[in-house]
Amino acid sequence: CDVCVIGAGSGGLSVAAGAVQMGASVVLIEAHKMGGDCLNYGCVPSKALLSAARSGQDFGAAKVHVAQTIAAIEPHDSQARFEGLGCTVIRDYARFVSPAVVEAGGTHIRARRFVIATGSSPFVPPIDGIETVEAHTNETIFDLREKPEHLIIIGGGPIGIEMAQAHRGFGCDVTVIEGARILGNEDREAAKVVKAVLEGQGVTVLENRKAIRISSDGGVTVQTDKGTVTGSHLLVAAGRQVNVDKLDLAAGGIDHDRKGVHVDAGLKSVSNRKVYAIGDVAGGPQFTHLAGYHAGVIVRSMLFGLPAKARTDHIPRVTYTAPELAQIGPTEAEAMAKFGALLSIHRVDFASNDRALAGGSTEGFLKLMVVKGRPIGVTIVGPQAGELIAMWAMAIANRTKLSFITNTVLPYPTLAEINKRAASAYFTPKLFESPLVKRVGGLVQRLLP
Repeated sequence: CDVCVIGAGSGGLSVAAGAVQMGASVVLIEAHKMGGDCLNYGCVPSKALLSAARSGQDFGAAKVHVAQTIAAIEPHDSQARFEGLGCTVIRDYARFVSPAVVEAGGTHIRARRFVIATGSSPFVPPIDGIETVEAHTNETIFDLREKPEHLIIIGGGPIGIEMAQAHRGFGCDVTVIEGARILGNEDREAAKVVKAVLEGQGVTVLENRKAIRISSDGGVTVQTDKGTVTGSHLLVAAGRQVNVDKLDLAAGGIDHDRKGVHVDAGLKSVSNRKVYAIGDVAGGPQFTHLAGYHAGVIVRSMLFGLPAKARTDHIPRVTYTAPELAQIGPTEAEAMAKFGALLSIHRVDFASNDRALAGGSTEGFLKLMVVKGRPIGVTIVGPQAGELIAMWAMAIANRTKLSFITNTVLPYPTLAEINKRAASAYFTPKLFESPLVKRVGGLVQRLLP
């Protein structure tokens, strides 16, 4: 075939659909569930559970809502749909038998191009005694029908924090154990806002605690280096590992490490030029929307021979707590380290936004990082931050100046006005605090009829 895609998650499905509809012959291989982690265990069920918790549903009804949401989306990612598009779909594990051939389900596939889109799986750290308890991950927690009396979560990243707030919303006691600080990759000030809200809702957040031993005596006991926590259920949200073990990449002549396949800027394997890797397995940030973006990059390269390189500076990310935390580009600390004196930072609080005041949701702020009149990074923590970051994603992706934002007329009152106010804050000292501008303005007024 022209293209063999290994993995039917977000990235793999996007490549397969794009390639087959542009005339390429495509074999799509998936050993587990069509739709991958995002549909079945990640983005979709987690947001459905959070929504159910906030709407006041009970735990049983919420899990029905999660299942119904997945079922509603499944047809779009189904084997039947992709076979209808013209793909050959094989439901088995794939492994390379040579640099130019993959075997799956007893079939050998020789392709002009291979795309590895196998994603990642939950990482369960080798904590002493963890094998003696039922350690849930995001792959099993959504199937749990018994409401936990006390859920212990190991890991304070986005998955752990979202699940902490969701389960607290159902009335569960929740304790989060984090080895460093929660949301450690995010702006420190923004993470503190989320932490304060969680603690105000009754979530116990234990930072700088290392889990060293786990035992069971009818429940779950986690011994840390600073004390012991006992609960009824355990969720491990301590990171993810890329899915490459079954691929036999060595037989395919494909260099890789524990972070993924070694690729160049165009996402092509540095050691086997017939192979591309996209999404989590490409070794970078692990987001569904990044995998979809990667798919567009390599389709241009594979099918049309066009030069295409993957960027990361314009990729946003969101933690869907309430308040939400969204980020694009570097955080304040990262931007200061990179740009130094060239950087200017502008902050606007949601408490000064009329729509936020009217809605009674004023926690949080927007922090804008600017270099030479162009936005290079934005942090938003507050209501609908995941929606508000979209304007900045467009601006940064297209490398526009801040005037792109300030020239935009927005309806009043909207939360989106906080974006324009932040952009305007960059120009305020230049326009209204400049003696030269005031002198010129006065002169013009005297000269005008």
